[in-house]
Amino acid sequence: MAYITGPDVVKYACTCGLLKPITHLYFCRYCTQIRCSFCVCHEIDSNFCGKCSENIPSSEARLKKNRCGNCYVCPSCQQDLSTRIASKGSANPEEAKSTPKKMYYLLCQFCRWSSRDVGIPDQSTVTGGWPKRENVHANRLQELVDSYKAIILASKKHQQDKEKKKRVKCLSYTDRTGVTAAAIRKRLGLPADMTHPMLKNRPKNPEPAKAKSEVEDLPDSIFTEPLNLAEIMSIEQRLLQPEQQPTTVDKLFPVHKQLSIKRSLRCRSCEHNVSKPEYNPNSVKFKIQLFAYYIIPEIRIVTVEPLRSGKTSELIVKFTNPTQHQTTITFFELDLDEVESVVTEEVAEVAESFEQSLYLQEKQQLSLPSLGSLSQPSSLLASRTPSITVKPRRIKEDLNCKIGIPESSFILLPRDDAAEYDDSGDSHNIQDDPKLVKWRKSNKAFIRLYVTPNEDLPLNSEVTCGFVMQHIYTNTITSKVENKEPQQYNHKVKVFLTLGNSVGCD
Repeated sequence: MAYITGPDVVKYACTCGLLKPITHLYFCRYCTQIRCSFCVCHEIDSNFCGKCSENIPSSEARLKKNRCGNCYVCPSCQQDLSTRIASKGSANPEEAKSTPKKMYYLLCQFCRWSSRDVGIPDQSTVTGGWPKRENVHANRLQELVDSYKAIILASKKHQQDKEKKKRVKCLSYTDRTGVTAAAIRKRLGLPADMTHPMLKNRPKNPEPAKAKSEVEDLPDSIFTEPLNLAEIMSIEQRLLQPEQQPTTVDKLFPVHKQLSIKRSLRCRSCEHNVSKPEYNPNSVKFKIQLFAYYIIPEIRIVTVEPLRSGKTSELIVKFTNPTQHQTTITFFELDLDEVESVVTEEVAEVAESFEQSLYLQEKQQLSLPSLGSLSQPSSLLASRTPSITVKPRRIKEDLNCKIGIPESSFILLPRDDAAEYDDSGDSHNIQDDPKLVKWRKSNKAFIRLYVTPNEDLPLNSEVTCGFVMQHIYTNTITSKVENKEPQQYNHKVKVFLTLGNSVGCD
């Protein structure tokens, strides 16, 4: 059965052509299309610490290398460290009646590692002031960073100079009046020289790294004494501290906890949000939650008879309606060749629209007056960058089993939470086809289908079949805004079922 955490035996085809389980898909109610994680834009809403639940601005998180300044994780097992209290008496034996002083140290509740194991002194405050190990390569790294920043700025300036040469044919305010750019900047109160300070005082090129031919010899103890693996750090522990990369356990130091993020997902086609969490780090709720699991009927495999090549087997599938509106399910045959031709046309349309949007953006930038860049910020003048749409791709799935498409359709009732606990029986009066609907209750229906694997299917081969499911989607957005009745659409979904392996003859 296709449970949420089980094997992906039931997959839905996304608009881009990828196959995903329903729990990994989204539904844009503005485009009325299925979206996966590749069809949406990921935007970071906030950075926060998962332990102290403190929201940290993005600029501060960048300076702190995306780590919390107050919380630590264990360098041995990467679990959160807790602060423990220890009492410390007076060092003078004559002051025996003095009040013991409270001291704090870090302790891991999982592997029992503590800051005392590596000689870190106890602190007198809860927040710490824990000592940090200095990076011996800090100056070298800073020189490399400054050098690469200067190279990037120089390349940007070179690109801007090339774009200015292309605009020579256009008469600017300077060409008509003879006023220089420096005079205009002085008139506007801007400095005469707008050169970036990194370009003025370009740092000197760092010294190139030199390979050493002489390497330190291994100690004699490595050949005579037995190796204790408990004292040697693993690769994960070493990479957790890339600045020092200690090799033995006695050099482990607490590591600042890495920050977590809350992100919102936006559809690339209409640029509406399909998922947006709340800003509070302690809340797990969503402001916008358009998961396909709550809109598209869920399909689960109940039972299937043994699959034999060229012989028909019965398949029982359960359909569940997750919405508050009644829907009708209709089956259609899946033709992958027809789908591929449609995908080719969509790829051409996507490429043409993207090139046209880039052309309009470049044309708008070239038509801007030269004085406008001095009097208005560039963020107001620059046009919005077009969204990068995902090109549809061919569905890479080999179907080796035919499924009998029923001629009739069936109705799924709306979801009723109270009906799950009602044992009195259903009161609906629906005339179902007994050859199609085997059993139903509330918003669930068990459907009987017949599948026939291909005759040339080898033994113990995985059997895969597919069909197109059409359901009625009720859009309630326009009804809330314009006070109209909810609009209904016929939405089609391509479904692929993995039925198992084929068996031999009776």
